[in-house]
Amino acid sequence: MASEKQQQQQQPIIVVRKKKGGSAHHGGAWKVAYADFVTAMMAFFMVMWLTATMTPEQLGGVADYFKNPSAVASRGSATVEGKMGPGGAGDAPIKVFDAVKNPPGAGSVDLKADAKAAEEKERKRLEELKKLLEEAIAKSLAMAPFKDQLLIDLTPEGLRVQIVDAQNRPMFDLGSPELKPHTRAILFELGRFFNQVDNRIAISGHTDTTPYAGGITGYSNWELSAERANAARRALVRGGLAEEKLSRIVGLSSSVLFDQVDSRNPINRRISIVVLNPAAERSAEASDRARVVGDGRAVDPPPLPPSGDAAALARAPAAVSARPAAANGPAAEAGAALASPQ
Repeated sequence: MASEKQQQQQQPIIVVRKKKGGSAHHGGAWKVAYADFVTAMMAFFMVMWLTATMTPEQLGGVADYFKNPSAVASRGSATVEGKMGPGGAGDAPIKVFDAVKNPPGAGSVDLKADAKAAEEKERKRLEELKKLLEEAIAKSLAMAPFKDQLLIDLTPEGLRVQIVDAQNRPMFDLGSPELKPHTRAILFELGRFFNQVDNRIAISGHTDTTPYAGGITGYSNWELSAERANAARRALVRGGLAEEKLSRIVGLSSSVLFDQVDSRNPINRRISIVVLNPAAERSAEASDRARVVGDGRAVDPPPLPPSGDAAALARAPAAVSARPAAANGPAAEAGAALASPQ
């Protein structure tokens, strides 16, 4: 027994270890980490690209979201309403994909191009209208003898026709708004012509700098020019111009002289009729909608004159201008100095 125990104790114990090769499998954890890294980088560059193409209002909405991630109204530049109210806690803090679908500048370029094309088309249409009017004047028995007193040109507001006084052929009696027979005949013809155009019409009356000497207290060239413009309106309407085509009637006295050197030149006494282009018509409507509140009452701002001289109109009293209403609508509001319609 002793010898057997000794043999067992002397017998060596062999431990077998498996050697791992250089290409042993490490698992897929590194792939997950790398995918997370790539996703984060893509998200980072996407955010950088979006912020570079977003408008200031959209950037303000993003800033407000992080400044105010709650349902409390923010005072930032562009908060967005959500189901929880203003702030960043709504269901749509910012319509970020609008910037992707419609990058800033893409739509604006198209709009500018369309506006420019429309403006060019309108200009060509008015040029054609100018040629037709000149031909009509040359063929008209009523207007041909007075073609030297009819000045036709294109202005930023549209097609302008000016009927000016001549030394021996005035449009009105001296110091009077009464039309001469030949002036009335000219306006009758123009009324029929302008009624064929879709554009609206603006009329302004002008005088020279000779002071009014009619003996009426408080009456001046402002009132005289306004009444002459209104007399021209009546003649145009009687000639066939529809009332709804009238945009405004303005008396500008001598604030917009034709002859800047000789302020008493008869040519300064004139009636200006403008076929308004769409841009001028929109400007006129915008000025009418803008109202200044003072002393508890609303006051209309001075209108843009057909001559385009806004500075001159700024000096003109608001009482000598009016904007006629449609034919079946209420009567046009006019200042005390403006003659009543018809």
